[in-house]
Amino acid sequence: MIEIGKYNILKVLREKEYGFFLGGKMTKSDDDVFLPKKNIIDSEKIKINEEIEVFIYRDSQKRLVATQKKPYAIADKIAILKVCDNTDIGSFVDIGLERDVLVPFREKKYPLFVDQKYPFYIYVDKSERLAATTDIAPFLSTDTDLKIGDQCSGYVFGFQTNGTALVCIEPDFYGIILREEYYSDIKEGDYIRGLRVIKIYEDGKIGLSTRGERKEEMDSLESRIISYMQGNDGFMRFNDKSDPDDLRIVFNTSKKNFKRTLGAMMKNNVVRQDEEGTWLL
Repeated sequence: MIEIGKYNILKVLREKEYGFFLGGKMTKSDDDVFLPKKNIIDSEKIKINEEIEVFIYRDSQKRLVATQKKPYAIADKIAILKVCDNTDIGSFVDIGLERDVLVPFREKKYPLFVDQKYPFYIYVDKSERLAATTDIAPFLSTDTDLKIGDQCSGYVFGFQTNGTALVCIEPDFYGIILREEYYSDIKEGDYIRGLRVIKIYEDGKIGLSTRGERKEEMDSLESRIISYMQGNDGFMRFNDKSDPDDLRIVFNTSKKNFKRTLGAMMKNNVVRQDEEGTWLL
């Protein structure tokens, strides 16, 4: 049987002016698969009664169509694809063929924007057409060679109730970022570079952080604090009793890291603090 949305090996049965017909592995000739000339890469290599590898999909009239072109995605796999249109019936993504793939409204778990890329799971719907969904969690892989300390990039595709961000590590691996491991506001669809692997969980999921190593992070935060104070006459209203949300917004850091960095700065006689805030020495 033919597998729609995947590569198939089919026999070339006959040639027409506008293309070739391939054996559809069915009983009737009406089920033969059409390979249009526009979908042929090298016509000289196509011989009658010989087998060729083609990708199979259904066109707008539900006919089986073959192509020698390599699509960006195949059925039952996750792929990073660009959104090319938003319509009343859903969004469309480009898979590298003349026919774009529909993301039905019910399969959009977060807003999609034209010309932006997101991870999608490709499947064959009830009408035997290719479709896509952003609900990728059940299909992500945990079989990765990533190790603690490695860096990677990925797309946020959801959140747990405790604020943990769910991430599709390129191309299709399952990662999570605990709430305390990211400080800036992130949302579904965001692409994050420079993620650091900090843990491998028992179920194979990859624990990630947007934070750098502790020393690098402290050095970076100290520079931001000094720059902030220099632009404010050597003063800031923040100290080790400041509200964590304020510190997250202004310095993109946790209160724990802020206090640790401020303590090191006071020990090195860089700053002093009182109830009003902190002063540059």
